[in-house]
Amino acid sequence: MNPTKAISVLCIEDHPVFRDGLNIIIGSQSDMMLAAQATTARDGVAEYLKHHPDITLLDIRLPDGDGLSALAEIRAANKGARVIVLTTSDGEGDIQRALRAGASAYILKSSTRDEILSTIRRVHRHGKTFSPEIAMKLAEQMGEEQLTIREMEVLRLIRDGHRNKQIADVLCIAETTVNFHVKNLVDKLQANDRTHAVTIAMRRGLLNL
Repeated sequence: MNPTKAISVLCIEDHPVFRDGLNIIIGSQSDMMLAAQATTARDGVAEYLKHHPDITLLDIRLPDGDGLSALAEIRAANKGARVIVLTTSDGEGDIQRALRAGASAYILKSSTRDEILSTIRRVHRHGKTFSPEIAMKLAEQMGEEQLTIREMEVLRLIRDGHRNKQIADVLCIAETTVNFHVKNLVDKLQANDRTHAVTIAMRRGLLNL
């Protein structure tokens, strides 16, 4: 790594005002340069392959789908790619998916200018970094039991308004088994009841509307 070489940054962001703000911030730094920008996941991957930037700033909400698919493609092309997810979502589900896809950092758009710049520099220098806020969420999450695939299926059906007997019919299992899964997921999410469990799961980003 050449310490005198400016950090090249690719910005994949569809919101014009936020994108312009990032461009101004990066352009004002003597040790950084904007290599390229894109507004869609597809264009973002193409720009990465064209420029091979040191750092990619990536929103996970893009017009042509989930930005994490772009992250997966970039990491497939280059295992050493350093991608910082920059988003409005602080849901545990999104954080988990981003980390599994290979994100080097996960920061919120509510972060200050200095926080964004320091994250870019730390990732460029060390490869990975996490803000205290995200690290705390990860620590809390690691301390909890994870929901099984079947429990997630039951939770989605509860969200969609199904009663336990209807869930049993949809999943072709006994109603007593559904009751068992509901009890487990309520306990794991530390919820008061099945409806509260859905609310908690949605707040954490484990479920979508």
